[in-house]
Amino acid sequence: MSHVGVPRGTVRKRRSLALLTAGVLTIPVLAGCSSGDEETARGVPQDIAPAARETVADGSTVNWAVDALPATFNAFQADADSATTRITGALLPTLFPMDRTGQPKLNPDYLESAKVIEREPKQVVLYKLNQQAVWSDGREIGAPDFVAQWRALRGKDSAFWTARNAGYERIEKIERGADDLQVRVTFSKPYADWRALFSPLYPKEITGSPDAFNDGARTTLKNTAGPFVLRSVSKSKGTVTLARNPRWWGDRAKLDTLVFRAVAAKDRTQALADGTVDVADIDAATADRITLARRDRGNNGQPLNHGPGSEITPAQALRSWAQAHGSDEDAAEIAQAAREKNRKAVVAYAAEQKALRDFAVRKSLEPAYTQLALNGESGPLADDRVRRAVARALDREELARTVLGPLGLPAEPLGSHLALAGQPGYKDGSGALGEQNTKEAQALLADAGWTRGGAAEPPKDTKAGSEAEKKDGKDGKDAEADAEKKTTDDAEADKDSEKETDKDSADKADKADKDSAENEAAAEREKADQASADRDSEDSAASRDEGLYIVGDDNKPGAPAPATVGSASAVHVLAPARTAAVQGTALLRQAGLLGEHGAVAATDKQPGGAAGAYAPVGTAAPAPAAAKGQLGKDGKTLTLRFVLPSGPGSQSLRSVGDKIAVMLEKIGIGTEITKVPDESYFKDHIASGVYDLALYSWPATAYPATDGRPIYAKPEPATDGSLLVEQNYTRVGTDHIDQLFDKAAAELDEKAARELMKQADARIWAAAGSIPLFQRPQLVAVDKKLANVGAFGFAAPRYQDIGFKNRQAAGSPADRKK
Repeated sequence: MSHVGVPRGTVRKRRSLALLTAGVLTIPVLAGCSSGDEETARGVPQDIAPAARETVADGSTVNWAVDALPATFNAFQADADSATTRITGALLPTLFPMDRTGQPKLNPDYLESAKVIEREPKQVVLYKLNQQAVWSDGREIGAPDFVAQWRALRGKDSAFWTARNAGYERIEKIERGADDLQVRVTFSKPYADWRALFSPLYPKEITGSPDAFNDGARTTLKNTAGPFVLRSVSKSKGTVTLARNPRWWGDRAKLDTLVFRAVAAKDRTQALADGTVDVADIDAATADRITLARRDRGNNGQPLNHGPGSEITPAQALRSWAQAHGSDEDAAEIAQAAREKNRKAVVAYAAEQKALRDFAVRKSLEPAYTQLALNGESGPLADDRVRRAVARALDREELARTVLGPLGLPAEPLGSHLALAGQPGYKDGSGALGEQNTKEAQALLADAGWTRGGAAEPPKDTKAGSEAEKKDGKDGKDAEADAEKKTTDDAEADKDSEKETDKDSADKADKADKDSAENEAAAEREKADQASADRDSEDSAASRDEGLYIVGDDNKPGAPAPATVGSASAVHVLAPARTAAVQGTALLRQAGLLGEHGAVAATDKQPGGAAGAYAPVGTAAPAPAAAKGQLGKDGKTLTLRFVLPSGPGSQSLRSVGDKIAVMLEKIGIGTEITKVPDESYFKDHIASGVYDLALYSWPATAYPATDGRPIYAKPEPATDGSLLVEQNYTRVGTDHIDQLFDKAAAELDEKAARELMKQADARIWAAAGSIPLFQRPQLVAVDKKLANVGAFGFAAPRYQDIGFKNRQAAGSPADRKK
């Protein structure tokens, strides 16, 4: 819920996207990032009202709100969603669930141990299973289940309709160990994220054949191995009912039944007040109502000073009474109807508030983050200088305060694409791009050719016919040659870096990065000029959508609307891998001297940025744009399409979007804001690339090398001329970033793998295709008598521990009749 992220089914396949080059970014200091610099950023703790099991009563039912019934119970299919994840977590084995710090932790209910026992000549992992672990039909969990799942997911048999195979394709064979409780997995090439595999683990009856895999687990799960079993699914009631598993060998579930009930975000407040649900993710408006309800508990029946009618002044009330009892019969009838309608609304609101007193709001930070995405495929943002200017115009602290401040949560901007605060290896890597600096942003735009008078200038190339065509053809060939040279240079730089083992390796890698970046810049800018013309000739569907307005082209001040933060709907969290949890790790803050060609070198004294974060020496920043007008180039104004969701649960995103538009207007960038329906936001705009700027979210992960790569992978051209972007919806990436992800995925030393991820994160920052803003808030309304449930943060729920305290088994709010 809340905020826009990517629909889960679209994400798990593999994210990859676009093209980006380093241009003037040389990032020479990246190799100097060491674990000794690692920050000890603390995450926000979970809020679940923890209680010892002996203080939790046995019995009763808990009703838990989900957005919709799951489309499938098969977590490896493309349409698996958040409800799939929530429900299968109570039914199936997860071998390494995430703990409260966002790290994978061995689950003793299923494993006695699991570790790498051989590295040469090949990696071998030995799983020792809990000898009591059985499926609900009584069969032992064993090697046949591992083998069947590997064969279904490794990608060699297209008959299995699977959305992802990351990691499974690296397995060479699976064998029985010394006994039936041991599973020996041999990899064809090293795989650092092996703990991500076999979670959830399905029985061989489901993964053993394409028919069972594709259809057998969509609507039911007959064989499970969790603290609960699947009792029933009712589409008419919108419920999935779980019952205590009689064969469960672990701690006995406290609840008799656990019901997941489909409740739309807009209906959550009513469902809580009616006693329909006991647990529900909510938005800030509902959280405020619960807070007010508990505050008003001791008002001794006095009228509430909030809700319907609270804004009516004594003078207005007197006037209404006079009209209702006046001599004008028609006016009196209208006034009486309005008064009666208001009276009923006040009574209903008061009743709801009384019921909401039984709930508490538990809050933390969700394991997901919101980013500003910059589409670098075409238009002005194909130029890395314009992307960096946009990024450096943003006051990320102010944006974080907009969403998190009113909730009493730490309003800290996120500093990494690959980890969240509190996860191992987290470090603020935004220094690779540079801090907020309006003058530097304006200078970058000036260097890219965008000037105050540029919109009035005619295009430079106005020749018609064959001369123009010849020029275009020559430019295209030059761009191809530059791109070819870039690829060769990147490969040579990678080869050199592998050979170096001492301190000199950092220096050589830096030089290779600088050379590669300069080559990339030339190719990218050729592409930017051509793509800009293509984009301007398009008839943008987005510009015709309802709610369109242009910041910078009209008289609207662009002031942000009051934020309704932490919204609970339209969660387009671009959900990465199934076991995903935010991506993780960050890089160093850098400073360096400007080199002879205008690129920033390692010894620069300017604070807050690395190579390429500044315009070349001598570039003058244009006068403040807000005072002197929008920038332009070759007769075109610098206006970016900013697409935002229009649903009621996305108000906080729209407030953030409004603030961003104002920040960009200050440096001369106009924004054409289009608000589109939540259901089409991702499919018709983000995934299709019909946007310049957009806000959406990615979930956290304990496995950034696996889950992060498709999000930031360089797009590859398809045979039809389009780009294969995986989940890199910004269309910005480099070969070097891909290489760092590949090395980290094969690095079995955790410390070394984190260092590689830090380097990758710094280069992602420098590319300026994705700008992390803040970790999303997590607000959960929970019956105040419930224990061990609420805002879990990183951690996976322990469903067997959830229940009512103080012997409340006789009745939960869901048993009350209003």
